[in-house]
Amino acid sequence: MLSVNNVSKSFGGQKLFDEVNIRFTHGNCYGLIGANGAGKSTFLKILSGELEAQTGSVDITPGERLSVLKQDHYAYEDVQVLKTILMGNEVLYKIMEEKDVIYAKEDFSDEDGIRASELEAQFAELNGWEAESEAGSMLAGLGLGPEFLDKTMKELTGAEKVKVLLAQALFGSPEILLLDEPTNHLDIASIQWLENFIMDFKNTVIVVSHDRHFLNKVCTHIADIDYRKINVYTGNYDFWRKSSELAQQLRANEKKRADEKASELKAFIQRFSANAAKSKQATSRQKQLEKLELVDLPVSTRKYPYVNFKQNREAGNDILRVDGISKTIDGVKVLDNISFTVNKEDKIVFLGANDLAQTTLFQILMGEVEPDAGEYKWGVTITKGYMPSDNSKYFDDGKHDLINWLRQYSEDQHETFLRGFLGKMLFTQEESLKKTNVLSGGEKVRCMLAKLMLSGANVLVLDGPTSHLDLESITALNDGMIDYKGSMLFTSHDHEFVQTIANRIIEIKDGKLLFDEQTTYDEFIEKRYK
Repeated sequence: MLSVNNVSKSFGGQKLFDEVNIRFTHGNCYGLIGANGAGKSTFLKILSGELEAQTGSVDITPGERLSVLKQDHYAYEDVQVLKTILMGNEVLYKIMEEKDVIYAKEDFSDEDGIRASELEAQFAELNGWEAESEAGSMLAGLGLGPEFLDKTMKELTGAEKVKVLLAQALFGSPEILLLDEPTNHLDIASIQWLENFIMDFKNTVIVVSHDRHFLNKVCTHIADIDYRKINVYTGNYDFWRKSSELAQQLRANEKKRADEKASELKAFIQRFSANAAKSKQATSRQKQLEKLELVDLPVSTRKYPYVNFKQNREAGNDILRVDGISKTIDGVKVLDNISFTVNKEDKIVFLGANDLAQTTLFQILMGEVEPDAGEYKWGVTITKGYMPSDNSKYFDDGKHDLINWLRQYSEDQHETFLRGFLGKMLFTQEESLKKTNVLSGGEKVRCMLAKLMLSGANVLVLDGPTSHLDLESITALNDGMIDYKGSMLFTSHDHEFVQTIANRIIEIKDGKLLFDEQTTYDEFIEKRYK
């Protein structure tokens, strides 16, 4: 069991947590949620011992092992993949290393024999004889075959490294498992495997994720960071959200009744405070009013941006025709004779294990990259809005503050309008004066969404639009894309996002167009992965 006792933590004078008390118990999976900046990753680091709390303690039942999904993808560059996974169980790995050193000795002494015997007993107790087989099975479940086990980590792609580090965290059945965004860079099959692994896991899991479907699938509890506290609720993410919305409504109603009562009391006091006959009643009402005004709702850290895409001009029937597009990058054919036609009101999600294929296709369609072969043609009525996966070129120069950055893309040049628009995207008046080169990843995405909304485009091309966004912003973007009346081409690894928006799915595998149907995401998974 993992227990958190009176833990408090502040950064830069701002308190993230204040006297948090939680017990995380075996057999449960806790989804740790909260707005960006609420302290989710910080809390995981406190649990793992990487950071110290200012007050309180974190206690683990003696003898239990805690495992963490590493975030440094370059920490094991010269290490063999198999060894990297085995390092997940530090005690077992040290036993294996010591055994190897002893058995490599030419002058094997009696003391060495006794020590080797002790190590062999410990090795067997920790299920060491099955360790390499277990590591291989985990890697296979995540989509990497046995040929990867002998490679070094520096030979792998970024997505492959993520899978190895995830296998490392899961290896050896730790009693407590801490996972920060474990589904990032995973393909559909790997996410399904991870969901099943966690659902079958008998010990404690604490996970941070922006994937609402994943949280719904694996979580038995939600640990919500808000009001500088962490409260634990039984149930998955959807149950928590519905319950919290109801609770917030009840509290808002309670405040409304209190405000109405306060108005009545104030009116009575003003009317009768100078009347001797009514002075006692007025004094009594004054005391009631003071008590009422002490009760107020705390300000939640949760804020939802306003996302609403509108077309300045409705598109005609001809949207886009793609005919035989091919592209080779660094000797690898990422697109091989790709052809499709986009119809009016199509909302197409492009899927594939290799994100580079979808990104390259979008760059070609937006005129940023030339194809090696093939052609494409947009309809004459089409106006396009584009959100690339890498938006750095829009912000790196730092010449503009946010107001003047947004002014470049707005017909209405008035500062009041621009400030109001930035306010809808959760930028305060002070934040709207920040230079663009100091923005966080999430702030840049919200700026790009503001740019898109101002464009009035009748076709949107969005490459990984949920990257860097918190759950509240993802929810707002999700709703905005559902409501959009134009055509849309997008990529995403977020299950609920794709399921609720896409009405057509195109899958690209090994450069070829493998699947193209009008269908839902759940139906696609049923056809392709069950």
